[in-house]
Amino acid sequence: MSHVPPDAGPAAPVAERHRARLLRYVTRYSSGDRHRAEDIVQETMLRAWLTTDELDQHGDQRLQAWLFRVARNLAIDAHRRDRAIPVGISPDDLPHPAHATGDIADLVVERHMVHGAMARLTPEHREVLFHIHLDDCTRAEAARVLGVPPGTVKSRNHYALEALRREFRTA
Repeated sequence: MSHVPPDAGPAAPVAERHRARLLRYVTRYSSGDRHRAEDIVQETMLRAWLTTDELDQHGDQRLQAWLFRVARNLAIDAHRRDRAIPVGISPDDLPHPAHATGDIADLVVERHMVHGAMARLTPEHREVLFHIHLDDCTRAEAARVLGVPPGTVKSRNHYALEALRREFRTA
């Protein structure tokens, strides 16, 4: 199954010959995540097609080295994006937790506040918060579970946390 566009230059078919090997290589960098690896290889091939003129001047060995270097860099960038700590609610934004020696009524009120704030979020925002902050999923994992792009997960997480911050500031 070739993904070579009909108007691609001569370097594109040459780059396509390295697709299978490149996919195996990138799969190792993406912790066995085949979908992520395919996305990275596709982005690598796109960059090869876009730089066809420069790649034509080099031999097949130099092209292969270039492809693997680009794919590795893309895999590292993707891993760094997933590891980035999302901006969340700071402890100062939350009501102070009721301590064991504190009044049980404080604990009930705080739980009620959190429950009410969560209930006012959209179901999509609650889902994302659950997967990222309670289920300890990465954005990529949450995206796969929810069937949406990672950017959508990042956006929903951001806006859900902003809404919760506003709720707790007014409380």
